[in-house]
Amino acid sequence: MNPGEIRKLSFGELLDELIHYLEDKSYAQLTLVNYRRTIRKIEPFMIEHGIDAYTPEIGMQYYEIYLVKNELGTSRQKAILTAIQRLNDFYSGMEYQIQQENKINLLPSNYEHALGMFATECAEAGNKDITIASKKRFARNFLRECITFGCPDIQSLNPSYVARACLAIENKDGWTVVRAFLKFLSIRGTIESDFSTLVPRYRRSIGIPVTYSEEEILRFERAINRTSDVGKRNYAMLLLATRLGMRSGDIAKLSLDELDFEYEAICLIQQKNGEMLHLPMLLEVRKSLTDYINNARPKVASNTVFLRHNAPYQGITTSVLRFETSKYFGLASIDISGKKHGPHTFRSSLASSMVNDDVPYEAVRTILGHSDPDAIKHYAKLDIEKLRECAIEVPKPSGSFKTFLDGGGQS
Repeated sequence: MNPGEIRKLSFGELLDELIHYLEDKSYAQLTLVNYRRTIRKIEPFMIEHGIDAYTPEIGMQYYEIYLVKNELGTSRQKAILTAIQRLNDFYSGMEYQIQQENKINLLPSNYEHALGMFATECAEAGNKDITIASKKRFARNFLRECITFGCPDIQSLNPSYVARACLAIENKDGWTVVRAFLKFLSIRGTIESDFSTLVPRYRRSIGIPVTYSEEEILRFERAINRTSDVGKRNYAMLLLATRLGMRSGDIAKLSLDELDFEYEAICLIQQKNGEMLHLPMLLEVRKSLTDYINNARPKVASNTVFLRHNAPYQGITTSVLRFETSKYFGLASIDISGKKHGPHTFRSSLASSMVNDDVPYEAVRTILGHSDPDAIKHYAKLDIEKLRECAIEVPKPSGSFKTFLDGGGQS
């Protein structure tokens, strides 16, 4: 499996592939169990912070924040970092190495002191822990490049070091952080001039989202056998994804208190952005929820809507949603080759369908619970018919070009 294919995997699939890969390297089963137990904790961290796709940066952010929140011995710290590094190497397609570095390489003290002050200002500005950890990582990588080019200390930063370090940074998303960091150093008087204007501007291109047609979504829904208790649960929870575009984390954590059958509404606080979301309880959604709750849901005191059907009847996790989604894509014989096929694809499919049906962007944004006004505009790229309406008519040929088309030539 090449890096491109690996990056398309869901987190659960990524972890499974890593374990299979290490099994082929003759890892002991106890080691594999510990790796899986350690790495799987990253997924709740991603859900808590609204992160949909894993990257090596996410793994290291999790590690740094985990160390802050938990008092661990040196051996346990190394064990966690080793597992994450194995995951990151596999994700990046790096050749397997027997020995790995088991520490984060810190910079000289005057650099780390500046990073600490920058982190404090970010915290005072209301940044979340994960955001601060990410900013520190980008700024640290920038400073490390400056040191590579010969910068003796942070007070010696100059335009040459800044420009060369920025160009050496592979992840251009970090330029925005570097710009803010340099501005901070200038305001504090740590460096003599404001070099933030030297940092190039970069805007990541937004790719075309993976979507499935309405016919494919209906085939997916029809593939769910609703005669069993588990089938009733799966149908109810997956309709929340296909018909309402709810995120996996919100579905898994949905409580009975958030279902308002009297006013046919679902009202919840989104895990990703902490904002209230009001959704209409569509007829088919209401019928499926009622059928599951009244006829199939285990009779326990839990307030969580969707439960496992084996004792001790705990709430489901997002991995259950991913597993069931993948299963029904297969049962529905839907072609998923080269395409993502997790629950999140239902959000993009629903958004594209609404945009293509002339539903206003603001309405689509509200339904999907996006806080960014521009978050869904890239779905318009899929509306080929609307794009054709914007096409400019080709002008009739004239002059020497018409002469050339008519068979004429220059002497």
